[in-house]
Amino acid sequence: MLQFRNLNISPDAPVAQWPTEAVQTALERGDLDDWRRIGAELRRDPWGPIARRLEEVLSHSRPYGVAEIMEGLLERARAGAEAAERRHVAAEIRRAVSESGLTSTEFASSIGTSASRLSTYLNGKVVPSATLMLRIRQVAERSRAVA
Repeated sequence: MLQFRNLNISPDAPVAQWPTEAVQTALERGDLDDWRRIGAELRRDPWGPIARRLEEVLSHSRPYGVAEIMEGLLERARAGAEAAERRHVAAEIRRAVSESGLTSTEFASSIGTSASRLSTYLNGKVVPSATLMLRIRQVAERSRAVA
């Protein structure tokens, strides 16, 4: 059973509340259940405080076998989050094009890009820059106001 020494937090507390020393203790002296809890927190927030604490711990402590597993968990959690974000952006762009009442070619032209480039945004292969995303929203809003 995991125990934290010299910490004012219990191992039963939510992982999101664990300080860096608790994460290190869990990696070095914890078991599969403790590591699963850390993994669940990484999936919930792959760039959050626990992910940052894990990176800090792994930069100077390499618990045998656990370090590689945790790095893989973090990498997969971030890749999954990025894929979800790409899908979300693509859906927002599809909605903007649809609500604008313009054809894809007309919409692409009005945001200053080609129809083929817009297609890569619509299917999530490419994520537009923040400024282009603003332009997409502005064109959709203007088109709705005219309609």
